[in-house]
Amino acid sequence: MNRAVTSIGRTGAAFAALVVLLTVLWFGAAIGETAIPFSAVAQTVANRLWDAGYPLDPLDEGIIWSYRLSRAVVAASCGAALALSGAVLQSLLRNPLADPYILGISAGASTGAVSFAILGFGAGMLTMPLGAFFGALIAFMLVSLLAVKAGRGTAAIILAGVAGSQLFNALTSFIVTKAATAEQARGIMFWLLGNLSGVRWPDAWLAVPAALAGLVICLLHARALDAFTFGSASAASLGVSVRRTYLLLVGAAAIMTAAMVSIVGSIGFVGLVIPHAARMLVGVRHGVLLPASALIGAVFMIVADILSRTLIPGQVLPIGVITALVGAPAFALILSQKRARA
Repeated sequence: MNRAVTSIGRTGAAFAALVVLLTVLWFGAAIGETAIPFSAVAQTVANRLWDAGYPLDPLDEGIIWSYRLSRAVVAASCGAALALSGAVLQSLLRNPLADPYILGISAGASTGAVSFAILGFGAGMLTMPLGAFFGALIAFMLVSLLAVKAGRGTAAIILAGVAGSQLFNALTSFIVTKAATAEQARGIMFWLLGNLSGVRWPDAWLAVPAALAGLVICLLHARALDAFTFGSASAASLGVSVRRTYLLLVGAAAIMTAAMVSIVGSIGFVGLVIPHAARMLVGVRHGVLLPASALIGAVFMIVADILSRTLIPGQVLPIGVITALVGAPAFALILSQKRARA
């Protein structure tokens, strides 16, 4: 009986999460400088997917399908992936400040993507994603090595991450300055701030599978992450293969981060703030925390994208600016509330 009730509860929660996500995607496709009725979004999706034949203004239909909806889908995938990566890294490292941005993974992914794009390594559609993945892995390996050399402790990994971030940011700037044309330099510097302006449906074919695969892998190891809450020694005593779990989940976080950085650039605070917000809402059990982090991250990024397109009339702000403006005060508020409770 209890299992049946639990199963119904999980099904209801999953359905509610899906409704919330679809609703926010709907808002993301409808809201912008050009006023478009909400009904036009549903009619456009029906026309494109099922050839429903609703009479729509071709311009409105093009804006919804080719511009706003694709941006909203990629933004949701990006927010979910970064929030998942942050939640996993914070649990594995037992450090509340761990996230792909602070640990240098985003900076390394940026360096790898820029190196492949400007220096011409590789070929084909996966050039930048592959470069970002290699850069993310190299960055995390370097940060881990620096942390080991510096000694154990919660501060060591963060200090190593700050150093690694500065190093890879400097390498990125050097490559851009040395090898990029003026036009390439302008585009890359804007992209590095987090940019969804050039996102289209082909980008969603990379972003959505990366986010979904990462979510599935993390959920399959939710109980192992619960065990890591008490440290790697406790996890090993409970039968968790510590090295395998660590490598697999860090690899998943690196792949998700690399995929998103290759599409939208480096975006901060999502992986840091969203997991803390999710813990405040649903607790620390990863079976609930991980999907909650993914959902909140997706919603947050869609709202940030809406704000980036509407705050300044006639101008689109880099989405990384919005996430920093919102994320920094939110993180300060979370820290102050935790200190007050302590």
